[in-house]
Amino acid sequence: MRIQFYIAFFVAIILNIVFVWIWPPGLYSLVFFVPFFLLGFRDIRQKRHAIKANFPVFGHLRYIFESIRPEINQYFIESNTDGKPFSREQRSVVYQRAKKVLDTVPFGTQHNVYEQGYEFVTHSLYPKHVDRDSLRVTVGSNLCTQPYSMSLLNISAMSFGSLSPNSILALNGGAKDGRFAHNTGEGGISPYHLEPGGDLIWQIGTGYFGCRNHVGDFDPELFKKNATRPEVKMIELKLSQGAKPGHGGILSGKKVTQEIADIRNVPLGKDVISPPAHSAFSDAKGMLSFISQLRELSGGKPVGIKLCLGHKKEFEELVELMRDLKSYPDFIVVDGAEGGTGAAPLEFTNYIGMPGIDALVIVVDALKKAGLRDQIKVLATGKITTAFDIVKLLCIGADATYAARSMMLALGCIQALRCNNNKCPAGVATQNKALYDGLHVPTKRVRVKNFHQETLEAVAHVIGAMGVGHVAELNRSHLHKRVEENSIRTYSDIYPEIV
Repeated sequence: MRIQFYIAFFVAIILNIVFVWIWPPGLYSLVFFVPFFLLGFRDIRQKRHAIKANFPVFGHLRYIFESIRPEINQYFIESNTDGKPFSREQRSVVYQRAKKVLDTVPFGTQHNVYEQGYEFVTHSLYPKHVDRDSLRVTVGSNLCTQPYSMSLLNISAMSFGSLSPNSILALNGGAKDGRFAHNTGEGGISPYHLEPGGDLIWQIGTGYFGCRNHVGDFDPELFKKNATRPEVKMIELKLSQGAKPGHGGILSGKKVTQEIADIRNVPLGKDVISPPAHSAFSDAKGMLSFISQLRELSGGKPVGIKLCLGHKKEFEELVELMRDLKSYPDFIVVDGAEGGTGAAPLEFTNYIGMPGIDALVIVVDALKKAGLRDQIKVLATGKITTAFDIVKLLCIGADATYAARSMMLALGCIQALRCNNNKCPAGVATQNKALYDGLHVPTKRVRVKNFHQETLEAVAHVIGAMGVGHVAELNRSHLHKRVEENSIRTYSDIYPEIV
């Protein structure tokens, strides 16, 4: 597609010159078109904007329509159970912090503080200084011999295949520079995950990509080979994800290049649909045994599970079994039903799975009740763009967070909704080289790091203003919500904490 625009651009130049040569008065038209020609040459040479590089001159229309695009596509974007797409405010925060430009706002509060559902934290008369570099948590139970010091904000699971090579390079490079972790997604470890040298959380899904044999079953030796890589800091066993809980991962055949087919050990050009369930185990006891096997094969690295909470009773029974057998994961990732994806059936996206906040409360409280909260860290995800989003999840009970869509916005994603057809115009979610070549890795790598650092700096300022010296002191009483017109309650009132 990119080359088509280049050809059209240069043909227009040639035709205009020929037109002037045949009909001298046409010189006036040349004067009119020269600025566009110069603009096109500039767009082709610049590295900051993938849209302009991929679509010279035409790409500028995107910035004209940017302010109204979310409203135009609102019906299509609102595919999440909370019914709220990324707002202009959320996107602006990410773009400004990624580019390190002024991110303050004039005229004060941008929200109706008297509206039902408004959430906030309160400040202290005695604010404290909090060092951004201290915002880390150590993941690793007493069953783990290689614990990992993790940032409070990390890159959520997005596979190579769903994302382009340049996207993976930029994300991992940003993680390397900013000292935070990059989750591989279930698509396996690619050369683009390894080249920059950033910390990896290797996700193992039901397809066992990167550790599967020729029939798709788990291969212990291949797992060990990849899990013991120094770049791999933690292993995450994916049970389900929020956007399509109970449904396997989906990668369109249009994106399955020879390279991806080789990495995943799947047929070229065919849709890759992971099974809904794991073949390595079939019940809770088998899962805990498998987790122990993964920890041993990895050399004692932290091993955790990722899930979108379904039947509450099933999870509570799993936690009770962890307590009784003294066998448990090192961390649990809680994904809400509002989670995003590049491709999923509409019914699964909109009507299956528990919302993230409710799920996080259940998971944290179940671990506390079983006496396992000190051993198992809890990670949460769900439309994180601001420091308040992170602080809110920490108050409810999370130890650290993942972000996916905001990291994509830092890369230059414009929410064009072309993730599933290989036509992402920004070069983020495509395997079309003509499109992803426009995504300049060194520039986007810096923006990913900037977004992470600026957001955590804001987290440090927020909790300092609350009079809290360390994130471990946060609890549900710090978080408030207007539940009715004349009624404000803390989250400890709404979700009483287990003592």
